[in-house]
Amino acid sequence: MKRLLGLFLALTLLLGLAPALAEAPALTKDIVVLYTNDVHCGVDSSFGYAGLVSYKNKLLDEGNYVTLVDNGDAVQGEPIGTLSTGSYLIDIMNQVGYDLAIPGNHEFDYGMERFLELAQMARFPYLSVNFIDLRTGKPVFAPYKILEYDGVKVAFVGITTPKTFTASTPTYFQDEAGNFIYGFCQGAGGQELYDAVQASVDAARAEGATYVVAMAHLGIAAETSPWMSTEVITHTTGIDVVLDGHSHSVLDGERVKNKDGKEVLLSSTGTKLQNIGVLRISKEGSLSTSLLKWSTETADFISEIQALFNETLAQVVAKSDVDLVIHEPGTEPPVRIIRVAETNLGDLCADAYKAMSDADIAFVNGGGIRTNIKIGDVTYNDILKVHPFGNALCMVEATGQEILDALEMGARVVPEENGGFLQVAGLTYEIHTYVPSSVKLSDEGMFIAVEGEYRVKNVLVGGEPLDLAKTYTLASHNYMLKNGGDGFTMFQDNPLLLEDVMLDNQVLINYITQSLGGVVGEGYTDPHGQGRIVAVPEKAE
Repeated sequence: MKRLLGLFLALTLLLGLAPALAEAPALTKDIVVLYTNDVHCGVDSSFGYAGLVSYKNKLLDEGNYVTLVDNGDAVQGEPIGTLSTGSYLIDIMNQVGYDLAIPGNHEFDYGMERFLELAQMARFPYLSVNFIDLRTGKPVFAPYKILEYDGVKVAFVGITTPKTFTASTPTYFQDEAGNFIYGFCQGAGGQELYDAVQASVDAARAEGATYVVAMAHLGIAAETSPWMSTEVITHTTGIDVVLDGHSHSVLDGERVKNKDGKEVLLSSTGTKLQNIGVLRISKEGSLSTSLLKWSTETADFISEIQALFNETLAQVVAKSDVDLVIHEPGTEPPVRIIRVAETNLGDLCADAYKAMSDADIAFVNGGGIRTNIKIGDVTYNDILKVHPFGNALCMVEATGQEILDALEMGARVVPEENGGFLQVAGLTYEIHTYVPSSVKLSDEGMFIAVEGEYRVKNVLVGGEPLDLAKTYTLASHNYMLKNGGDGFTMFQDNPLLLEDVMLDNQVLINYITQSLGGVVGEGYTDPHGQGRIVAVPEKAE
């Protein structure tokens, strides 16, 4: 009896081990994941979408498995997006054959309802572990998706930056009473995001994923801390590769240690399709990333769409006798300064708001001024590229204290970049960068208060010191004044004197044609502007 029992136990143990002894799935060919990020409607810039398709087909012809993914900010940034509120870009992405995508902050720039419509139009799923409908407490999209290749499971986990609240339009995430009804796991100093990511990674591993690829729109800019991709990596385990976006960084296979000290690959392609990202999982199981440059003729499909509006875009509306810049002249690759310092294009855009509204003061956020204008003829397309968001001119009454708080909010991370950095007209100010910022923000990145010494000093309005108790007229756009864009909450309840009277690109065209006689020249010669914003790096003795 004991012998039979022993045989029975041995057989049971052997059968119990059978699954573990079975041969694990093996790849018969390499998996190549092509990835893009921050295309910003650059459908034919660099190698363009047509070049992407050519390379994808080449990899397929060579016998690879090929999956194509996008890591956010695809549908906004050029007139082709603005004029179609994103639909042409979804059409193109469908045609190109994307398999997966995640929402970046600019996917929401046409409003929540419109983005959800675009997501329905897409023939590929959007993923995000942390884009949450707070009314249900559930993610709006699936947190991750597992794809199988020869039975080998690869999990793709989507992560959207909580910076989206202020890098898009905050009111898009609120109900009519101003309550946030959508969230991005932004609380607890980053821990809420780390926990959400970890939960999805663990779930994917539990479903049998051999590899976990994070598709992230987080970036590595200091202003996005504690939600940088590097910080997500160091606070989690189980991710093999992070394909990143948002900060427009060019990263080719950086290695960052995770919570357990294991190295995780981190890669990002830059912007405007200047690179194609290539993640290769070999048949032998090794992982590597690389960036590829490519160029080819524009696909017929894209050309047909562009033909619908190219004639209008090419129309000359003005002339410039000077180069108007957002970048430091002569730098290669270009160094963007519009989000950290005054430029002549920043002055021009702010002057346009002031002139077209007859306000005392005008603000334009540096993140809303997107590209240079070269010397020579200025087309409608040039203007649309400067102001692609379709924001509308507004004017409010604002106290001197609110003006000072806004300047402080915009200057809080100088000398680091900030999309909310304020280009100005009607006033001058100094930023004493040696003074640590004491701006207090909510978990959503919205302004609450200044709790210490101001970095912004010596503010002059029309040559006179700013009076904190006085009421001024302030011109800007609906994004900042009404919707709390870039976290500027101090104006949302102020009396509106002008509301949505003219789109930002038309404001700029009208100013150049009407106030400057159609020619930008005198007064805008210096690329660093007219001395309206002065950085003071050291305390005077």
